[in-house]
Amino acid sequence: MTISTTNEPLEPVAVPAFEDNYIWWLAGGDGRVTVVDPGEAGALLDRLRARSADLAAILVTHHHGDHTGGIEELAEAFPGCEVIAPRDPRIPGVTRPVGEGDRVDTAGRAWTVWAVPGHTRTHIAFLGGGLLLCGDTLFAGGCGRVFDGTFGQLAGSLRRIAALPGTTRVYCAHEYTLDNLGFAAWVEPGNPAIARRRTEVAALRARGLPSVPSTLATERATNPFLRTGEPAVLSAAEAWAGHPLGGADAVFRALREWKDRDYD
Repeated sequence: MTISTTNEPLEPVAVPAFEDNYIWWLAGGDGRVTVVDPGEAGALLDRLRARSADLAAILVTHHHGDHTGGIEELAEAFPGCEVIAPRDPRIPGVTRPVGEGDRVDTAGRAWTVWAVPGHTRTHIAFLGGGLLLCGDTLFAGGCGRVFDGTFGQLAGSLRRIAALPGTTRVYCAHEYTLDNLGFAAWVEPGNPAIARRRTEVAALRARGLPSVPSTLATERATNPFLRTGEPAVLSAAEAWAGHPLGGADAVFRALREWKDRDYD
């Protein structure tokens, strides 16, 4: 395995899984590896063995099986690795449960744990070094569905994320970007930033390249779920709902239900 001689952490690498998941692979300067949301173990084990690498930690954002299905096999292969996850009995093999404000040191970075409920009630994200590992809370061009959280929780979590610096790099867990931007163009057909981004993402996907990470500045310019205060977004959401909407949470809910019912 090639180990950084600068002792600087490397950028996360997307390891594809299933049809559209990404498992994030983070190598620190010490050559030890951390992975994020391993829905399956096979591709990771092959990669670890090919590099003679050690698995230091598994970070988990939420309990869904496409994010947790590989934990037990990985932990069996690397019994010294930590499994760092939200406090949720539905997640197997957790060795270190964490929540809002906790600090995690791995992959050469200090990460702060954020509670970002909504997609699920116990969803967390990891923020460190200008990177946000956000699971299924914020997607490139979109956001997660509401499962056992609430619409209000998810709207609040997205507002919190949206207040981060625009340079923050957003590492979500799915390749949904083209689909999400199609919906964004329904909401804001006159937004040139959305049109440009659709073209750029289509070119990346045609070459077999991931469309993520994105930056928060890009999300604020093109993601309707972060643009609930924009007049054009409000107007489109009210037109779909068929009545006035009182406040950002109501606009968010209308957008999410619109996408769920008429687009997905």
